[in-house]
Amino acid sequence: MLCHMDSASSSGSPREPSTIVITGASDGIGAAAARRLSADGHRVAVVGRSPEKTAKVARELGVDHFVADFTRLADARRLAAELDDAYPRIDVLANNAGGILGDRTKTVDGHERTFQVNHLAPFLLTNLLLDKLLTNHAAVIQTSSAGARLFGHLDVDDLDHDDDFTPHRAYGTAKLENILFTTELHRRFHDQGLASVAFHPGVVATSFGTESTSFLRPLYQSRIGKLFLTTPEQGAAQLVRFAQREPGVDWQSGAYYENHRVARRVNPQARDADLARRLWDRSAELVGVTAR
Repeated sequence: MLCHMDSASSSGSPREPSTIVITGASDGIGAAAARRLSADGHRVAVVGRSPEKTAKVARELGVDHFVADFTRLADARRLAAELDDAYPRIDVLANNAGGILGDRTKTVDGHERTFQVNHLAPFLLTNLLLDKLLTNHAAVIQTSSAGARLFGHLDVDDLDHDDDFTPHRAYGTAKLENILFTTELHRRFHDQGLASVAFHPGVVATSFGTESTSFLRPLYQSRIGKLFLTTPEQGAAQLVRFAQREPGVDWQSGAYYENHRVARRVNPQARDADLARRLWDRSAELVGVTAR
C-alpha cells in the first residue's frame, strides 16, 4: 500500500502544470474545478454535452473544449480520438460527467441510460486513452457518490437493470461501479505508473437531478434546499486536490474519498475485488475493447 495523507490540510507540494481533461465541465463542480485549475496555470480541456454551455465555459477561461453526449458510445470514441490528436500528453483525466437520469430508458447502444452515462462511456473513454495515460503516469479521477452506499447493488449479469430498476438503484449502482472501476484501474495499472481515485463531492447545489423523477429533485431546485447544499466550488475542492497533488504522497491511489479522507463506511460490494474484476471484464466486452 502506498504511503498517503488523508487530511485536507496535506502539506505536499503541488504538481507541475499539467494537461487536465474534465468531463461534465459545462457547469457544476466540473466547471468550478476547471476555473480553479486553469487559474492555477494548468492546461485544461472542458468536455460537456451542451455545445452552448461548454463553449461558454471555455471562452470564459480561454481553454479548449470538446462536446460529447455519453448516451452515445460513438461520442465517447470520437472524443477519445479528438483528445488523443489534440494533446501530446494527458496528465489527469477527470471522469466527472454523470447524474441521476430519471425513468428507465435505453440508449441508442441498447444500454440503460444511467449505467451508460455514469459508468460505461467513461470506462470506454479511459480505455481508449489508456496508452497515453500510462505513458504519462497520469491520474484518473472518478466523481462518485455516497449514493453508492445508500442505493447501490451490483449484479454483473444485469448491468442494464432489466429486473431491478429504480432511478435511485440505477444511480447508486453506477456510483458503486465508479468505485470498483477505480480500484481495478489501480490493481491492473498502478505498477505501470497510473494512479486512480474516486470521491464523493457532497450534496452540491447544481443542476444534478433536473432530468430525473428523483425525490431529491425538489431539494436541488428549491431556494430553501440550496441553503443547506454544498457550493460547486466546495464540491470541486477534492477533484482539484487530486489533480494538483501527488498520488502516494498526498492521496492514496485506488481509494474512495469522502470529506477529503478515505471513506470508512462504504457499500460492502465496493470491497469485493473479484466483483471489480468481473465488472471490468464485462464492461470491456460490452464496449468492444480488449480486457487488459
